[in-house]
Amino acid sequence: MNQYIRDLENAQRKDNLTPFNVGDTVRVDYKVTEGKRERIQAFEGTVLKIQGTGARQTFTVRKVSYGVGVERTFPLHSPRVENIKVLRRGRARRAKLFYLRDRVGKAAKVKETRR
Repeated sequence: MNQYIRDLENAQRKDNLTPFNVGDTVRVDYKVTEGKRERIQAFEGTVLKIQGTGARQTFTVRKVSYGVGVERTFPLHSPRVENIKVLRRGRARRAKLFYLRDRVGKAAKVKETRR
């Protein structure tokens, strides 16, 4: 990768991020623009995957809302991501938890761990 691009991406990275892993339950505060107004909307769920490196790193969060599974992918270093708070630490033995999509109820839970 070109050194100029690498320097530009490093300037856009956030330094004060809370460390989290796949399987953790997180609350992501995301800035949403509605017309001329801007507000912060919380999205709470389980982290299914983390991918990419540097300023292009993204993570996917899944929650069940009114009986329907909803997944949303967030850029980790985006200025629209206001805050990421870890609510529960999960014990995952895989890098990507796509098998949770087929599970319902208690089977869709990730075991909690104490870290």
